[in-house]
Amino acid sequence: MFATMPVPLLFLMFALAAAAVWLAGIRLSGATDILDERLKLGEALGGLVLLAVATNLPEVAITVSAALGHHLGLAIGNILGGIAVQTVVLVVLDAFGLGRRAPLTSEGRSLSLVLEGSLVTAVLMGVIMGSQLPKTAVWGRLEPGTLLVTLLWGLGLWLISRGRRLPWQPAGTPPTERPEVQQARERQQARQKRTSTARAALVFTASAVVTLAAGLVLALSGDALAQHLHLSGVLFGATVLAAATALPEVSTGLAAVRLGDYELAVSDVFGGNAFLPVLFLLASLVSGQAVLPQLQRTDLYLTALGVLLTATYLYGLVFRSRRQWGLLGLDSWAVLVLYLLGLAGLWLLAR
Repeated sequence: MFATMPVPLLFLMFALAAAAVWLAGIRLSGATDILDERLKLGEALGGLVLLAVATNLPEVAITVSAALGHHLGLAIGNILGGIAVQTVVLVVLDAFGLGRRAPLTSEGRSLSLVLEGSLVTAVLMGVIMGSQLPKTAVWGRLEPGTLLVTLLWGLGLWLISRGRRLPWQPAGTPPTERPEVQQARERQQARQKRTSTARAALVFTASAVVTLAAGLVLALSGDALAQHLHLSGVLFGATVLAAATALPEVSTGLAAVRLGDYELAVSDVFGGNAFLPVLFLLASLVSGQAVLPQLQRTDLYLTALGVLLTATYLYGLVFRSRRQWGLLGLDSWAVLVLYLLGLAGLWLLAR
């Protein structure tokens, strides 16, 4: 049905789906904040598990749709390109969330964020290892490379949960909370008191369903647009489609930053990036093929770019420099420049 639609209508459907993803992301952020407090998850772990998985539901829809249609290049490009794009979301939060007040990473005071960034690096290394296995390495519908990635993700979650009890404590003077943040947090707390846990769970579920459905429309309309525009699956998936599916992270991140939940904002991005490679297991189960051995040079390039951008922010979280150029911290400038250079290299590879 989507393949026969005219290009203007496809663009309209793509834009409407992206808007639905954005609005649902805002609701997800508020509901997650309540569930974090009621379920005693903590900001970092809540962002890593609840919010990160929910905001990546568009990628789940795209992966299933692409695997069923045997367009694995689109799914691979969206997953690996999505990691790079979602890391750049932190640049957006730095510029438009905090602006000239302070760099985003200087406000993060949790060791869990460093562990989460390290987990992203670990699962991406698992992707590279799995890509070197033969295509015949499939047990039923299970691929050993994707099992390794999933195992690393699960082990990382367990270690991060234990990391909350490690003998590391924030040192120094906590950042002064601005009056507008205090007022926004007070309004949020008043709303939370009026909202039951059951209603928060219902809002979270409904927003997740909208995100999933809109993600499916993004996948189908995006695939049709790529064919009309004669773009390769990996190039379209890693750029336009990845940017559209990163909208939940932008909306939830901005909402979290406005409430002063800096750890939740960063954790959502790192948690989502660590979860995305797990979708290769889903693609393998649905398609019945070994997905990781099908990675091309462009895919391995995107994987390395994701590691590089994550490592840059890990340094920012450790050094917590408060120096800024314009609206961005030094680490955000480095990530932005590296990402733009990475896109130029991707275009050269995909030519």
